Amino acid sequence: MRFFLSIILIGLLGIFDISASENHGTRLVLLGTGTPNAEPDRSGPSLAIIVKNKSYIVDFGPGIVRQANKLYTQDNDAYLSLKPSNLEVAFLTHLHSDHTTGYPDLIFTPWVLERDTPLKVFGPTGIKSMTENILEAYGSDIRYRIDGSEPANETGWNVEVDEIDEGIVYKDDLVEVEAFKVNHGSWEDAFGYKFTTADKTIIISGDTAPSEKLIEMAKGSDILVHEVYSQSGFDRRSDVWKNYHSKHHTSTNELAEIANIAKPKLLLLTHILFWGSSEEDIIDEIGSNYSGKVIVGEDLSVY
Repeated sequence: MRFFLSIILIGLLGIFDISASENHGTRLVLLGTGTPNAEPDRSGPSLAIIVKNKSYIVDFGPGIVRQANKLYTQDNDAYLSLKPSNLEVAFLTHLHSDHTTGYPDLIFTPWVLERDTPLKVFGPTGIKSMTENILEAYGSDIRYRIDGSEPANETGWNVEVDEIDEGIVYKDDLVEVEAFKVNHGSWEDAFGYKFTTADKTIIISGDTAPSEKLIEMAKGSDILVHEVYSQSGFDRRSDVWKNYHSKHHTSTNELAEIANIAKPKLLLLTHILFWGSSEEDIIDEIGSNYSGKVIVGEDLSVY
């Protein structure tokens, strides 16, 4: 029953999104909801928050620009901010490969498609080194496009990088972004983000085991976007994997406890480790201890 209720909720939120796009309210787009597992229906982890005519990207999973462009090509007016050349501001939760293999795509594809402003990137210590190495690796491509016969501007491939710590890391007329550290194993710099706009407060967990700081930040939020793994799937794993996942990620049982304290208006699941469980199983596992709104996120869904 909870599974069918979640489908109904998706439909209702889709209706809500129509009005949101008309009045330029804040929208959350799941560009990719996957994990390191190469699931064909779930692209690499990434999302966008859209406020009026501007988008803010979080995480750079593989295929990120094509995922954004899918929505733009479906509705040019509603998703103009996701046009590749308009992808200009991005935030990274941590340096794991499944969250960063789309980084070269985010740097270069929009430039090839005529972005002429440098990409602004905010992320943990190490993102500057990663950026420098990517630009060096693609040096021949950059020089060929600029010096050859292909029309190409000389600025859009540049990246302005800011290595962050906890606190307010970005603010403009539309949004304030606050970073906070989460518990992703032994990663010293793994972050979640709080986006505050005129009409929404959105919390993004990044990859994390249960985090007291996240609970504090998420209390009363409109949307809590949180990673999760199936408890029943976890119970079928080997001891070595249980040891790893219990320190790096959050189970359905633990997430129910988190949501009961934080009480978000919507709990939106992403980066889901199913391990043989179904979407209905995930909803049931959380719903056995939490009665709020829960939705299993899907690629290109909008809230």
